[in-house]
Amino acid sequence: MPTPIALQHDLASLTQDIKRWGTELGFQDIGISDVNLERDEMHLNDWLQKRFHGSMDYMAAHGNKRSRPAELMPGTLRVISVRLDYTDTNAANAQQRLTEPDRAYVSRYALGRDYHKVLRQRLKALAAKIEKACEDVRLAANPLDIDIENSDAHTNTSSREDNVNGATGVSQRVFVDSAPVLEKALARDAGLGWIGKHTNLINHQGGSWFFLGELFTNLPLPIDTPATNHCGTCTTCIDVCPTKAIVAPYQVDARRCISYLTIENKGAIPEEFRKMMGNRIYGCDDCQLFCPWNKFAHSDVPEDFVPRHELDNSTLTTLFKWSAEDFDLNTRGSAIRRTGYVGWIRNIAVALGNAPSTPEVVQALELREHDSNPIVKEHVCWALAQHRGCGHNTSSI
Repeated sequence: MPTPIALQHDLASLTQDIKRWGTELGFQDIGISDVNLERDEMHLNDWLQKRFHGSMDYMAAHGNKRSRPAELMPGTLRVISVRLDYTDTNAANAQQRLTEPDRAYVSRYALGRDYHKVLRQRLKALAAKIEKACEDVRLAANPLDIDIENSDAHTNTSSREDNVNGATGVSQRVFVDSAPVLEKALARDAGLGWIGKHTNLINHQGGSWFFLGELFTNLPLPIDTPATNHCGTCTTCIDVCPTKAIVAPYQVDARRCISYLTIENKGAIPEEFRKMMGNRIYGCDDCQLFCPWNKFAHSDVPEDFVPRHELDNSTLTTLFKWSAEDFDLNTRGSAIRRTGYVGWIRNIAVALGNAPSTPEVVQALELREHDSNPIVKEHVCWALAQHRGCGHNTSSI
């Protein structure tokens, strides 16, 4: 691989520029790490061997690429990790919603625009700034060099849209949940926070309500100091988990996790977990909602992540009435599309089974009692059984 022209430049100064550009692009934090994830690779392999990944076969499909960045993008020397907050961090309203069983709870990260697109656009803009800076250095070092703007080298782009490679020898690639990347371990090593007992990243000032994105690069930039763990003896996240999915500190059995059950799982939700789900129809935030560190976090809601379609304040019956066309229209540009329409109705059916027995709830379920989709039908029938005297909701209708 050619030597990046930026090696002729002051890498410490370039690093300062990168962090300033990141702030200008709206990231709340940005750090740089090396690519040594040997310890995390062992932890990942142990997790996979225990089958804690459930049906997420993609977690094992890429071998060691997830923990070896240079195998994912040859020549990678550093990873630039960024943090983008997605909520105002005020958990009071979200906690209140969990106590209102007739209303839907949607994980806070999915209430607004799909974060993949937002982060990817900003990271690609950052990569372009780095490339431009290296081009400027190259031209300053050799003003008689080739005409970069009209050269074939300048138009050499990868077939993958997230690769940002130019004529300077700088190789970069953007990742936002788009490939096997141990993003939390990389962010920890970049100083953005520590991995909590719930396996989410926690920032000392920002709590855990944020997204992560990465920019792989072959630039040997100075690295930041890894974050240290501040969970101490606290076990709040373990204690409040509705399905006891955090089976030990720093170990989550996805097969028990409501986020997995309502999003990644495409089949039936095991009956043993249905009542535990309450009104959570897409994801679960409990381990973050009650984490003490989020009490100290303060942030403004980015416009991209302001709740859409009143998803933070809708009744279950309202959302249950969505047709497939309604779902397609209302989830455009939303992470909720990942669960699919069948999964959406399945999840709401379970929540309706946990809701108070009212004529509106029962009638909504009865309209789908003979649904042609076997997954939907199974969960609707289960929900109706809860209201017909076979479950805990036996109040008069």
